[in-house]
Amino acid sequence: MLALLGAAVVPSMSQELKLSANNIDDIVNAMTLEEKATLLVGGKNKNYTGESTTVGYTEDLVVGAAGVTKAIPRLGIPATVMADGPAGVRIKPTREEGGRTYYATAFPVGVTLASTWNPALVETVGQGMGQEVLDYGIDVLLAPGLNIHRSPLCGRNFEYFSEDPIVSGKMAAALVRGIQSKGVGTSVKHFAANSQETNRQKVDEIVSQRALRELYLKGFEIAVKEGKPWTVMSSYNKLNGPYTMENYELLTTILRDEWGYDGMVVTDWIGPRNTVAQVHAGNDMMQPGMDKQTEDIIQAVKEGKLSMADVDRNVKRVLQYIVKTPRFRGYVFSENPDIAAHAAITRKAADEGMVLLKNASHALPLRKGGKVAVFGLTSYDFMAGGTGSGHVCRPYTVNVVQGLENAGFEVTEDLKELYTTWLAYQESKAANDRIDFDWRWGRGCYPEMELNQVCIDKQAKAADVAVITIGRQGGEAWDRQVQDDFNLSAMERQQLEDICAAFHAEGKKVIVVINSGGVIETDSWKALPDAILLAWQPGLEGGNTIADIISGKVNPSGKLTMTFPVSVMDHPSSLNFPTTASKVPAEPVKGKTHRGTRNVDYTLHQEGINVGYRYFDTAGKEVSYPFGYGLSYTDFTYSRPTVKAVPGGFRATVTVTNTGDVAGKEAVQLYVTAPDGKLDKPAHELKAFAKTGLLKPGQSETLTFDVTDYDLASFDEATQNWVADKGRYAVKFGASARDLRASGTYAMPREFRMKVHDVLRPNVGLE
Repeated sequence: MLALLGAAVVPSMSQELKLSANNIDDIVNAMTLEEKATLLVGGKNKNYTGESTTVGYTEDLVVGAAGVTKAIPRLGIPATVMADGPAGVRIKPTREEGGRTYYATAFPVGVTLASTWNPALVETVGQGMGQEVLDYGIDVLLAPGLNIHRSPLCGRNFEYFSEDPIVSGKMAAALVRGIQSKGVGTSVKHFAANSQETNRQKVDEIVSQRALRELYLKGFEIAVKEGKPWTVMSSYNKLNGPYTMENYELLTTILRDEWGYDGMVVTDWIGPRNTVAQVHAGNDMMQPGMDKQTEDIIQAVKEGKLSMADVDRNVKRVLQYIVKTPRFRGYVFSENPDIAAHAAITRKAADEGMVLLKNASHALPLRKGGKVAVFGLTSYDFMAGGTGSGHVCRPYTVNVVQGLENAGFEVTEDLKELYTTWLAYQESKAANDRIDFDWRWGRGCYPEMELNQVCIDKQAKAADVAVITIGRQGGEAWDRQVQDDFNLSAMERQQLEDICAAFHAEGKKVIVVINSGGVIETDSWKALPDAILLAWQPGLEGGNTIADIISGKVNPSGKLTMTFPVSVMDHPSSLNFPTTASKVPAEPVKGKTHRGTRNVDYTLHQEGINVGYRYFDTAGKEVSYPFGYGLSYTDFTYSRPTVKAVPGGFRATVTVTNTGDVAGKEAVQLYVTAPDGKLDKPAHELKAFAKTGLLKPGQSETLTFDVTDYDLASFDEATQNWVADKGRYAVKFGASARDLRASGTYAMPREFRMKVHDVLRPNVGLE
């Protein structure tokens, strides 16, 4: 009788067991193999059988979200929702039932945020993003992206932060902290070395251990340790052989064992690959999810090809994620984000992210109330952000003309009407020509309008100043080209020359605004206009932000987080980047085969760690604008530098004084030059940065920088150690990488060494 009673009680107790933060191990033990396999695979596109896929577009929970995790109601495990993206919530703005449109705020893109050099401000932006994630019933925002700007031609550079891993890691950590402060999660991506979009789902990125450790992984290490993201997204590409989502050395040895990461790893959105290898590697969640992947897990466990211990480990991590989510907590979301409040945040962030590249004879700020001739189609068809998963369905975009008018400037109506008519024609033509979905379609894809000399001369006489906007778009699944993209087109160049000549003949100024998510060539034409403002892609308030700076309402304080080269081919990476490599003879390397666009070998052409300013400044190569560069309407001096040893490193300080006539902010960069040692080192490397508050004329602020011996270390492949040599380190305080204004020294009393695992060795002799 007792035995029968016990048999009846056990199933009842199992059915009553419901997930909580305190019983995750019990839940894992209560789950069937089928349930465990189900939980490790996303919940959409069940019938998909191909090798690639687009965004999942979940319809049942949040319309247009990228993916979901599956529910197991028996155990109280709810489905959770993941949505793009890096510049704000990306969901479908319309519903079948009609009625209202579900918009989200288009925040400044990653490169704009990084150019603020202000992590505290970026954290505030993250808080706004996180609130909209929460408002729309989303649990994880698939952001931020922090891949290194290996090449200025990468189509998704607008999403990413910098060519430098310190900037990338610090900015990503700040954004993560801000978003997650609202009780929702993030997914830092794309881990790792996703440095191009061409052939992104199959390319093998061949990278030396040193370059990986010092550049392509370092930003992720900082973001993981300082931001503590809920999830990390593995990338599409292979890395030194295996796909990253199947790479145990990357996802377990480095990410978890060395860095101490305890969150969930999720794939980028892809079809079935080697499911068993992914689970074993520590890739906990496969998105967007296919039935075959669930079946693979079940079959592999039954056949002994996959251990139950690996499955249970991953299931536990997924459950640890789920219990943190708003959906598990039963949060009642509003679907009514405060876009007005968040728009104000975007405007403030973009104010600090725009970079003044040139300001000859104080051409800016402009006198309010003047008449402006506004040239360039992008002045009217302004790009708030990039395309693909970084696109945000926003309620409006303030273009350059609207921003100037809002600030009290008058624009020449005939030129405005001409461009508006041209834009309407291009939009109509595109709508009729478009036959299928294409990631590239979006704002800013239309051809520039050609103007004759009569029109230009008329505008030069009628207006007080010319503003020309040069627009460039970037996006997911495609990389930029050199001709007519990185470089100006012949027509753009001619019109710039003609407009400058006509306005200068009348004694009037010409201002160029660059509306782009990435670097463009400037060296050949920057002498023509009087001022150049790099506006980036600043979010939905972009035109107002541009007017803030042009009018002098805001003093620009943004600085470049990447180098503007004289030519794109000056970058070592350009000799082995998909859109340029086919035009350059392969450099033979013993034991390796050059693979063109199929695979990309970062060890060719002496690239390695020679990326961005590390290369340009070490080689003494001329650039158009150096890393860290940006002008202000005021002047700053640096004084009283100090460098003092502290346990495990040093603390440096410098006093910044506003010696100009208007209030402003200054971003100070701390560079370090290492003593001669076993390893070749760059001329200097950024190790810390800080930004002042708004300093009034004559006001000073002392900034503090903390650097550890580990921060100073380089990776020695021969011994698998991080090594910083004993000796004297030159510590330099710079307004840019080539404007070093104060210095000190740090005497490291003994060599620093830290042993790590010998992993991720590049393969040789691949196809």
